[in-house]
Amino acid sequence: MINTQFSYSEIFSFINEEEVKNNFVKLGNAYKTVCDRTGKGNDFLGWLDLPKDYDANFSQRIKNCADKLAAQSDVVVVIGIGGSYLGARAVIEALQHPFKPFVGGGRPSVLFAGNSISEDYMHGLLDVLEKKDYSLIVISKSGTTTEPAIAFRILKEHCEKKYGKSAAKDRIVAITDASRGALKKLATDEGYDTFVIPDSVGGRYSVLTPVGLLPIAVAGFDIDKLVHGAMEMREYLLQNNTFETNIAMQYALLRYLLYAEKNKRIELLVAYEPCLAYFVEWYKQLFGESEGKEHKAIFPAGAIFSTDLHSLGQYIQEGERHLMETVISVKNAKNKVAIPYDEKDADGLNYLQKMSMNEINLTAEKGTRLAHLDGGVPNFQISIPAINEASLGELIYFFEFSCAIGGYLLDVNPFNQPGVEAYKKNMFRLLGKPEK
Repeated sequence: MINTQFSYSEIFSFINEEEVKNNFVKLGNAYKTVCDRTGKGNDFLGWLDLPKDYDANFSQRIKNCADKLAAQSDVVVVIGIGGSYLGARAVIEALQHPFKPFVGGGRPSVLFAGNSISEDYMHGLLDVLEKKDYSLIVISKSGTTTEPAIAFRILKEHCEKKYGKSAAKDRIVAITDASRGALKKLATDEGYDTFVIPDSVGGRYSVLTPVGLLPIAVAGFDIDKLVHGAMEMREYLLQNNTFETNIAMQYALLRYLLYAEKNKRIELLVAYEPCLAYFVEWYKQLFGESEGKEHKAIFPAGAIFSTDLHSLGQYIQEGERHLMETVISVKNAKNKVAIPYDEKDADGLNYLQKMSMNEINLTAEKGTRLAHLDGGVPNFQISIPAINEASLGELIYFFEFSCAIGGYLLDVNPFNQPGVEAYKKNMFRLLGKPEK
């Protein structure tokens, strides 16, 4: 039984219901293509079964490794780029204390490297690691992707100098290909603990593999509940195969029609909780890299409200009408903070004194959605009861499944990324990389 809800009734102010019904066959074919694994890129559909294949032995091995790293570390650095870090970071930042570095706690802080080539960022990270005990998780199928490879070369050397080569190998875990690639060879030669990235799972769909699960477990969160949430969503999506009963089919078709029929070219994923900022970043990669091919697809953008209402709000309300908006609505906060009564009431806020901050936040969300609908911005709402492992697991699988359907509706391969290689070729040429 899933807890995620999807609301779209307001969309019929923008789309005729007949347009929706006229595309049921197209939608059904796209859904069947995903489930039957008969479409473009079908060799990368292994993510469909990740929740089903998750078992107690696999879970325990990840937890044992995570506990070992946590016991010997103040900080664990995850080295990876794109899907090799965004899923883990999305879940960790959603669940952890918003001021984790200042409040401490029993588990290490999880930091990230290899997602840029910033020299100042790396220098700052090395400053931290000089003063802290740390371990490394390096994530790469090949081991040769430029950004994480540079970061790992630097951090490996630092780790070996700080702890000695023999001790350092117990502080380095590699998540890589099962049998080939530079990182796999190095891990075997050096004796690192290793986990496998399945060949059938692309990076942006890999959060429910060790790529995401190990860092999440290091941070102290319940990976069993995360995967169980994904499993609940999987069972629901595979058991319901009509527009009326399947929320992923609803989301995929309606956003496709807004793009194809109503010229809505940008989708803004909005959350009203700052801790979901990296979940928004994960979504942007998932949809941008999966659908953005052959000069097609919605551009995925994101915002955190009400913060960004004071910077982007004017444009959203009255700018060019090429936007659609999807709101992640969180019904319950984890904590309560009272709003004090003030005798003088100089700020005029005493009328809010009997409300919680979360009630005010949800009211701001409702008022904003109404305003944007009035302003001509189609608006979806995805509701979860609270931010926890189970809800995040449901959301992850929901978006992955929706994205796969959306790619097939566009008639593109949702699982490759040929355009990513263009910048690399130019960068290597300008750097003077030797040809093999």
